[in-house]
Amino acid sequence: MNALQKDLIKLTKEAERQTLPDCPWRLGLHLMPPVGWLNDPNGLCFFRGEYHVFYQYSPFNAEGGIKFWGHYKSKDLLSWEQCPVMLYSDQAYDVHGAYSGSALCGEDGLYLYYTGNIKHGGEYDYILDGRENNTILAYSPDGVRLGWKRLLLGYRDYPDSVSRHVRDPKVWEQDGKYYMVLGARTKDNTGEVLVYASEDKLHWAHINTIRTPEAFGYMWECPDLFEIGGQWFLSVSPQGVAEKGPGFENVYAAGYFPLFGDFRGNCELGKFVPLDFGFDFYAPQTFFDGKRRILIGWMGMPDAAYSNPTAAYGWQHCLTVPREITNRQGHLVMNPVQEIDSLREDSQEYLYSGECAINLPPLSDIWITCETELSLDLSGVSLKTEAGMLVLTVRDGGFGRETRTASADRLKELRILADTSALEIYVNGGEQVLSVRWYPENGQKTLTLSGKGRAAVYSLRAMRVEKYSLS
Repeated sequence: MNALQKDLIKLTKEAERQTLPDCPWRLGLHLMPPVGWLNDPNGLCFFRGEYHVFYQYSPFNAEGGIKFWGHYKSKDLLSWEQCPVMLYSDQAYDVHGAYSGSALCGEDGLYLYYTGNIKHGGEYDYILDGRENNTILAYSPDGVRLGWKRLLLGYRDYPDSVSRHVRDPKVWEQDGKYYMVLGARTKDNTGEVLVYASEDKLHWAHINTIRTPEAFGYMWECPDLFEIGGQWFLSVSPQGVAEKGPGFENVYAAGYFPLFGDFRGNCELGKFVPLDFGFDFYAPQTFFDGKRRILIGWMGMPDAAYSNPTAAYGWQHCLTVPREITNRQGHLVMNPVQEIDSLREDSQEYLYSGECAINLPPLSDIWITCETELSLDLSGVSLKTEAGMLVLTVRDGGFGRETRTASADRLKELRILADTSALEIYVNGGEQVLSVRWYPENGQKTLTLSGKGRAAVYSLRAMRVEKYSLS
């Protein structure tokens, strides 16, 4: 432990000890920062019988700032323990931010791969010069305490064709070797993914580059490469995509390409498919817990024109609930993990024909089946089918959020997880998802349905979140 790390630990504990103002929008179903700012999920894994969720964390400022790795863990995805910060920006190779990365579970401990950010002072464009994105390995013997860090790759170790934007390593073991994908921006402003291989977790060689025939944005962030049901998928969060329409209405997109062939050699990408059609979803990461693949995303959006009023209360942003992803005929389908069902308490069922108004509990799990065209209003958030499209509109409490769309040839069912300030809307069994932060001004929420069908509303108890000792 060096002097800088000691100071950062002290300052973080002081920030986390402060008493935040009472906030009506603290969440009950979604992980959020104890104080300050949260963004990308990092290092998602199931290690020694516990789920670990790390995340980009700026404890000193709810508007962002220097990034560390915050940390939660859980045995059941329902009761969480807030752990001490795992990674600080405390070395020469990560002094301006411990940026995003992933986890590799070993028998001897947890290996965390991440990007160390450096921005030099001066007249730089920070694309072709003035910036360093180092690939770093941090080792933990138990998943909670940091053992050591080691610089693995610097900008001189990346292909000559890429700019100074190379980041977000995702690492996994396969066929007795280790593989890593890194998101990159080329010198001619094209997004791509670099593939590396290693025999020992420490020494890495570039073996392939995956890209589209035509440029698809200028940068591919947060790459993730995985197989489900015999099909490989490359998930990325591309920036600068020219395409418009559903799934591309935010400043940046997040989705996946089906990958055909061997990622280590000859391969090609299919058509890009957005993963979420709402306002607030970016930088998703997946992991396999031994029985299923789980995805968690950042329920936010970088550089967005809209805002979150919670910043005035000393905190901002949250993560999505854990979502199980499955392969349905080559298309990824997402739904909340089944553990969420065990939070249910009371339930009410309704038959609606025409208009039906339902008072909702503070936290609710809403299931709706549709026999006719449907429109609904949930205290200022409306959803309706219109000319083969599903239209999501935030009228009140959107803080700049207005309208998003998704294709919907036939709307059969909806599931809505309604938290105090977050909505996750799952369409037709998770074929499409729309995520949005939402800030109703009063505690009472009302769901108004227009059409014909059935609805079931379950009240949910909040997750348990316990803090570690700050002594």
